[in-house]
Amino acid sequence: MFNRFRKDIRVIFERDPAARSFWEVILCYPGLHALLFHRLSHYLYLKKLILLPRLISQFSRFLTGIEIHPGAQIGDGLFIDHGTGVVIGETAEVGNNVTIYQGVTLGGTGKEKGKRHPTVGNNVVISTGAKVLGNIRIGDNAKIGAGSVVLQDVPSNTTVVGIPGKIVIRDGINIADVEVDSIIDLHHEDLPDPVAEMILCLQRKIGRMERRIEKVEEARK
Repeated sequence: MFNRFRKDIRVIFERDPAARSFWEVILCYPGLHALLFHRLSHYLYLKKLILLPRLISQFSRFLTGIEIHPGAQIGDGLFIDHGTGVVIGETAEVGNNVTIYQGVTLGGTGKEKGKRHPTVGNNVVISTGAKVLGNIRIGDNAKIGAGSVVLQDVPSNTTVVGIPGKIVIRDGINIADVEVDSIIDLHHEDLPDPVAEMILCLQRKIGRMERRIEKVEEARK
């Protein structure tokens, strides 16, 4: 438990340049506090207790603004940045070294029973305000763009943006065949816009057609 706590602190220093000191992290990072409360509530949940784990999770939500159901399975190295409005459902599974920004929901889509929340792989980044809903899987090294709504499985090594979420990068290659950096990092502010990409493609096609028409007209003269 102590080693896991030390890793949680190390992860914050690795991923948040605003982290200045050990005591600042201990006292001022709600994501860390929410994880500690969750580990206690999850332990009690596995002991088949019902009310006490929920009370702990609700107390944690009151203090941190982060709601993690006691039944959720959380891997090592989770970093919840800021965290206000983050919701993680009962049957959600989160892998190792995942980064979640504020306003993210790992939720269900209705009143179905059983597994009804997402399974998130390792080394995933889920950006601000993204909603990942239903019993779907987010593959390893994936990145979910800010404000996206994801309702279907996301393959590993891809980037998804939009409503509904669309794959715009696969294995480091943009869907418009423009090469991009293949490393999944924390720069979630610089993701492709699929609508803008489509408009650019149309503009390029129109330009090519205009040049062809000009050549045909010149040949007829």
